Amino acid sequence: MNLKQLSTMLQLSQTTVSRALNGYPEVNEETRRRVMEAAKRHGYRPNPSARRLATGKAGMIGYVMPTGAAVDIDPHFVEFLSGLGDYARGHELDLVLSPADAQDEETTYRRIVANKQVDALYISAPRAADSRIALAHQLGVQFIVHGRSEGLDFDYPYIDIDNEGAFHDATRLLVQLGHKRIALINGDDTQTFAIFRERGVRRALLESGLALDLRHIRSEVMIEENGYRAARSLLEASDAPTAIVCSSLIMALGVVRAARDLNLSLPGDLSLVSHDDVFPWLKPEHFSVPLTTTRSSIRAAGARVAERLAARISGLEDGARGEVWPVDLVVRGSIAGAR
Repeated sequence: MNLKQLSTMLQLSQTTVSRALNGYPEVNEETRRRVMEAAKRHGYRPNPSARRLATGKAGMIGYVMPTGAAVDIDPHFVEFLSGLGDYARGHELDLVLSPADAQDEETTYRRIVANKQVDALYISAPRAADSRIALAHQLGVQFIVHGRSEGLDFDYPYIDIDNEGAFHDATRLLVQLGHKRIALINGDDTQTFAIFRERGVRRALLESGLALDLRHIRSEVMIEENGYRAARSLLEASDAPTAIVCSSLIMALGVVRAARDLNLSLPGDLSLVSHDDVFPWLKPEHFSVPLTTTRSSIRAAGARVAERLAARISGLEDGARGEVWPVDLVVRGSIAGAR
């Protein structure tokens, strides 16, 4: 079915049908719903070239993906992308991944914006004073950041979780259980999520007159093997921690393995709290000792980024609004009072 046939069947003008399909705000909600239902029922798909000519929109969300020998595909990123893709697929949006040299992402950003390949971009894994955010702001392209940067002199739209609050609450609980030697196995501490998490741990300890010893901090790419190595180095030291706060369930797998290899029991010898991004294939309650976690779905964050990008593309959202989601603290069997 083409646009003319769909319009005739609905007894609407082609212009109204086109505007309803492309999210123009002047089309009332009842008409939009009627058009969308008919298009879905009869298998109508707008011609991408015609849509671009009619609306000036490509119907595409872009992501500049750093590549190179030193770049690993992060399972957290894949889970986020699944949520973004689920929403985009259901709202007639496509996702374009543009590979870029990890040392020169700016060239790719400038190219895809100049060529008008996408309607909006999302930026992930922000760092302090992130130059990608500054560039997107300068280029005037619609964008949203998954996470937050610091040190920029302008506001920008973002979606983040309360990393500092989550790790503050987890650490405070461990302190209340009598733990004084608490270690942090963190993600890449050049990224702001990890900076916020360390800040939360430090603040909770400081409130009780304690401090986070530099010897009790590890910062690693969040994979199982790194969690294992970090935990071994901490637990074999003379001042081994009695509790560990860990930035990822994937790393926590390694922590549990290290404790087992050292004949340490959870929670008898070691209490463990981990952040849970709600992977469908890795559940904290299924660990040998169910893990206490800070919990927030990274897939839901991906869907929300796509929803807000779609709103920005259609003109339903503008400005530089930030969202910070609260994080749940779920207590299970992996923590106990300090010996």
